[in-house]
Amino acid sequence: MEPDELGRREQAILALERRGFAGPGAKERAIREELGLAPVRYYQLLNALLDDERALAHDPVTVNRLRRVRETRRTQR
Repeated sequence: MEPDELGRREQAILALERRGFAGPGAKERAIREELGLAPVRYYQLLNALLDDERALAHDPVTVNRLRRVRETRRTQR
């Protein structure tokens, strides 16, 4: 893996964020089953990933969408 590339886990997190989930709890279940992470840890990693330029280069559409969502939530607080 090149130093400027995302690892498998980071890529898997972004891939999971691209998917749509039907029903409450479906996303959290996928986080546990597919990634083996607690949802709290998943969201910590995702938040750090949004600030990572490698993530932006890997999946600009998803990262920019999530950055907008994050910023909207911050301004509403």
